[in-house]
Amino acid sequence: MGVVVSQSAKNLFTTYLGFGIGAINTLFLYTNFLTPEYYGLVGFLLSAANLIWPLMAFGVHNTLVKFYTSYESKEDRDKLLSVILWLPLTISLLLGIIGVIFYDLLLDYFSDGNGIVIPYIWLIFVIALATSYFEIFFSWAKVNYKSVFGNFMKEVFHRSCTSLLLVAVYFDYLSVENFVYAIGGVFILRLILMAVYSFRLYFPKLSFNFPHNKSFILKYSALILIAGSVAMVLLDLDKVMIERFLPIEMVAVYGIAVYISSVIAVPSRAMHQITYPMTATLLNNRDKKGLLELYEKSSLNLLIISGLIFLLIITNISEVYELIPEEYKIDFSIVILISCVKLYDNLLGNNNSILFNSDYYRLVLGIGVFLAVLAFVLNILLIPEFGLMGAALATFLAFACYNTVKLVIVQKKFKIHPFTRETFYGMLLILVFTFGFYFWDFQWHPVFNIVLKSGIIGLLYVLIIYLLKLSPDINGIISKTLKLK
Repeated sequence: MGVVVSQSAKNLFTTYLGFGIGAINTLFLYTNFLTPEYYGLVGFLLSAANLIWPLMAFGVHNTLVKFYTSYESKEDRDKLLSVILWLPLTISLLLGIIGVIFYDLLLDYFSDGNGIVIPYIWLIFVIALATSYFEIFFSWAKVNYKSVFGNFMKEVFHRSCTSLLLVAVYFDYLSVENFVYAIGGVFILRLILMAVYSFRLYFPKLSFNFPHNKSFILKYSALILIAGSVAMVLLDLDKVMIERFLPIEMVAVYGIAVYISSVIAVPSRAMHQITYPMTATLLNNRDKKGLLELYEKSSLNLLIISGLIFLLIITNISEVYELIPEEYKIDFSIVILISCVKLYDNLLGNNNSILFNSDYYRLVLGIGVFLAVLAFVLNILLIPEFGLMGAALATFLAFACYNTVKLVIVQKKFKIHPFTRETFYGMLLILVFTFGFYFWDFQWHPVFNIVLKSGIIGLLYVLIIYLLKLSPDINGIISKTLKLK
């Protein structure tokens, strides 16, 4: 348990550190050191790679975590690790051959819109391949109970390298064109370092044979492939579609809004690491009472915590945009829409853990595929008509449908839902604070305004939450902190 606690604490620290570096890059370095066109180009390349890499990985990074400890013999484990190495490579080679065959069609596709993309199309494949194998070797380290280095490489390394490259561009040590290629090099370097670390932990005897449950491994990998692809489509499809219908600099403008809103998702990512195994245990033990309690608590606690972050973003959004160049300004309602999506995600609590650890996993995947197609259609219809607002609307509608369906499935199949009277009070409190502070601005420097308004909102919000006793868990943390102070 000591190892788990220690690594969890370190991983949480590196996650927040990486997010902070990413925020500096997104809001200040990219916006001041690159032109909007090249900023949008980088955003498009990374988003397109994110859509492809789950297909290349074929879900084997999750398959490794699920099956590795189930094999008792070294021979079976080595066979599994060998399959993990060569199966994605085979799929990637097939995709590469297809890409070469239809390369001229790709060039024609991009020549109709943003021609700046054409010299860098092949980088999408390179970044996707490097990312897929990085995730595989990260899982390799996880099954050996060594996750800290991998989490650092995933959250901090490439963002820090990007910061250094942007500074090099600013001081003319690196051209903007070479900066784009260097971004691809960072992902390759990250893969190499992770591979070396993983092989040092354990180097298998390579084989081309499957372990004894070949069919189950392939079926599970295929399901995970679908799940990963659906998740990435819902997250990054809008930015890829923007490139098709709008000038590429709009990808950068939209990407900043998405990054700001994504702060709301950080508490959910942290809590998910804890609730996922707990939910699996409760389901295996058929402890419905305990499952309901965890469902309600995780939903309420995430609503309260992410609600505060939501408030700080929404009420300070005008000041935040005063700190970045004029060409990146955006309709604030876009940020609000995407932030509402993230808040809704948190409201679900451990809903994903319940579904993905239950027998209804395939049902969710089927619905996810349908909604990914729906998101694609919505982007095609709404972006040409409403621009960036259309992309935000498409994302909002797709995620709202997806999350609502998942709530309904758990309600129908398990006869439980996460909402309580305290949930209603929490949502009402967030609504009151939003309207109470959104239109209230100070006439000073934006940084001072953000600090002062955030301090007032944070103090009042925490005080009311504490006095209303909405969450015993959060009240306990507040009480303990006050005593320590």
